Amino acid sequence: MHPDATQPAANTGPDGEPAEFNTWLALQKATDKQRANLLADVVGHPKGAPSVTELDYMNPSLETDAIRRHLSILQDVDVLQELVVPTGERVRGYPYKFYALTDAARSLFDKNGLFPSDAWQRQYDRVEKTAEIRELEEMPRPANG
Repeated sequence: MHPDATQPAANTGPDGEPAEFNTWLALQKATDKQRANLLADVVGHPKGAPSVTELDYMNPSLETDAIRRHLSILQDVDVLQELVVPTGERVRGYPYKFYALTDAARSLFDKNGLFPSDAWQRQYDRVEKTAEIRELEEMPRPANG
């Protein structure tokens, strides 16, 4: 067993305090092929925080429920954070949840040469997108919190 290996925990420990970022577990979960593809799309997204609708468009082989499950796993190990538009600011028919890398994950990926922003942004930009997806890309995102 790897010395840093611990059971995945939510973003808080048993005492309610923030859990320490587990680099080994984060890398293990992030390098699963489907989750790695989703992370590449997060990194490549023009605003760095796509909605499930955008991720669904970019990953046609995955069902929406599978995308949500993978996003949840990545949130559980503090690789992704969910950015939520406050209730009074939501626009009917548009997404209000977006997913961005945590600072800890970005630092870990940079140290290990994973998910380089420039490369994935160029790749993401090459994909032909519908007018709806282009419109969603332009939506403002909540601030990282």
